[in-house]
Amino acid sequence: MVARIYRPARTAMQSGKAKTKEWLLQYEPAAPKVVEPLMGYTSSSDMLSQVRLSFETKEQAIAYADRYGIAYRIEEEHVSVRPKVSYSDNFRYDRIAPWTH
Repeated sequence: MVARIYRPARTAMQSGKAKTKEWLLQYEPAAPKVVEPLMGYTSSSDMLSQVRLSFETKEQAIAYADRYGIAYRIEEEHVSVRPKVSYSDNFRYDRIAPWTH
């Protein structure tokens, strides 16, 4: 059973960075999910797929996995770079294209 250690990205539905500062250890599924034919419920016999542990740092998550003999793989975080844009740049006299509404 392999665990994945990663830092979650922010969702597309939020503009803030809530719940993205912690590192997660989550087990990868060992068994596929099965659709129950009568009611259409989705189920799985894999109980470890429900386990999701959070840590403050990546080193703490690695130490936990090493302590309990859990095989793991680390997914490095993707750092998004946003350019700093000033509102006053819309009204600069040396703009390539004139600013209009």
